[in-house]
Amino acid sequence: MMFQSWEHLLFLHWEIDAKSVQATLPPGLFVDTHEHKAYIGIVPFCMRRIRPRFLPSVPYVSNFLECNVRTYVHDAEGVPGVWFYSLDTDRWFAHWLARTFFHLPYFWASMGVKRTDKINYEVRRRDQHETSHYLYSPVSEEHPARPESLDFFLLERYLLYAHSKEKEQLYRGRVHHARYQVSEVNVPTWDTLPISWNGLPEVLGNPIHTCTSRRVDVEIFGIEKL
Repeated sequence: MMFQSWEHLLFLHWEIDAKSVQATLPPGLFVDTHEHKAYIGIVPFCMRRIRPRFLPSVPYVSNFLECNVRTYVHDAEGVPGVWFYSLDTDRWFAHWLARTFFHLPYFWASMGVKRTDKINYEVRRRDQHETSHYLYSPVSEEHPARPESLDFFLLERYLLYAHSKEKEQLYRGRVHHARYQVSEVNVPTWDTLPISWNGLPEVLGNPIHTCTSRRVDVEIFGIEKL
């Protein structure tokens, strides 16, 4: 088991064609929809105080940045979870560890964050020339997502799915945390570069869902074969 905190999370989501999502998924996973609509999201945030059970965190190893591109799926039994197209991080060790032992599509990136009254967040994957940039700040009091709402569908996910092409094996990992406390967010600067870096279809227009969360403390459990 691992303990960690996720801080200064920004959630940006666009509607996406469900059939195009299904075409990207491995056997055994199926696109999950809310009111018959599928979604793709970009989620930049800060990883803090990562540590194994019974051990302290170590400043350099335990604190880094992550920006993921994700969609929402369920297995053949209808168990909902998250499918990651990519997870960019500025720590090579985290990138290697997650790819090796969790079969997750991590990429080593150049990243930075500055915190004033706004969060100024940048990420550039090392095989790319353009930098993705997000500027955001909360504009309301925090509150939990209402059950059956779009916020709840997109945020309150406690499983991740992964796949090894070499082994043709599907995996599932469980996470646990208190419900997100979310705020409405002002996002004057954003882009969709992380989606295009994965060769996915272009998303057009403004995100149809945005929110931010200051912090959530998380327990990460070991990954298991399905």
